Amino acid sequence: MNYNAIRRNTREIHIGGVSIGSKNKIAIQSMTNTDTHDLDSTLAQIRELEAAGCDIVRIAVPDLEAAKNVNKIKEAGISVPLVADIHFDYRIALACAEAGVDKIRINPGNIGEEWKIKAVCDSCRERGIPIRIGVNGGSLEKHILAEYGSPTPQALAKSAMYHVSLLEKFDFTDIAISIKSSNVYNMIKANKIVASSCDYPIHIGVTEAGSSYTGTIKNAMGIGSLLCDGIGDTIRVSLTESPVCEIGRAKEILYALNIEGQCGMDMVCCPTCGRTKIDLISLVHRFEDAVAEKGLRDVPIKVALMGCAVNGPGEAKDADIGIAGGIGEALLFKKGEIISKIPENMIIETLINEIIKMKQ
Repeated sequence: MNYNAIRRNTREIHIGGVSIGSKNKIAIQSMTNTDTHDLDSTLAQIRELEAAGCDIVRIAVPDLEAAKNVNKIKEAGISVPLVADIHFDYRIALACAEAGVDKIRINPGNIGEEWKIKAVCDSCRERGIPIRIGVNGGSLEKHILAEYGSPTPQALAKSAMYHVSLLEKFDFTDIAISIKSSNVYNMIKANKIVASSCDYPIHIGVTEAGSSYTGTIKNAMGIGSLLCDGIGDTIRVSLTESPVCEIGRAKEILYALNIEGQCGMDMVCCPTCGRTKIDLISLVHRFEDAVAEKGLRDVPIKVALMGCAVNGPGEAKDADIGIAGGIGEALLFKKGEIISKIPENMIIETLINEIIKMKQ
């Protein structure tokens, strides 16, 4: 699809060498789960994330001692932009800004008096550092919670715009907004409200989503729904899992939407039925393993693995390459045209070799 045709128009902000908003690509984020006081382990995980394709990395900075490692991390030669996650103490934000962090994530309402918010705004403006406003269902202001009774989508959206106003009061508009909830519906609805209320870029994700399995499903629903409506400029698939795992899941969501410029291999596989005379389920698993082993997941082609001729070249005729199973063999086809027959034990090898040729 021409994703830019439906994408929400926003301001553009720059996080180190990565730009988000407007028509820039959707940036993938994650957050380290190491103790930021431990420089070596934090650096190691940042490099892992960078190697996995993470565009922006966030680190927790709980105190001034941890803030001292921001500069050391930047000096260690990482190229991925670094975001400092800060709560309550405005001095930590100032220290991180001085240390050269690329973005600061705060909840302005818990920073304290307005002069403290102004100090953070002034320091970030002077250095060209954007601020991400972070709102979630567990941290709503008392006056907003009292008004709505619970973390409703309207309450979440109102909290976000309240925090925006705190920064705008000091002429700071280099802002990204993040509204997250463990409730998928509330997260979707709240982001839609905010998207219709301003032109700031939005970071989306379902927080506290759970394990790799359940969390991926929740995030795919929440992130995917908003992206289909053109909302979302950067994403994080939050999982109770290694942060590196989050990057792969985020890529899969973008691949599934077939967003131009962010496409990977699109696999089309039939669910099998009584006509299937080939072990397609096992074949698909082995093909996925081979694709991963050969590093071909990012190749932007459509591959079909179909159980029979009925669901083969016909239904998958738009596939760049595919097979349709028979008894002990399969038809190999490209763009709906049958090329040859191949024995069952050669299917994986043949497909992989053809894909490598197409990649070249």
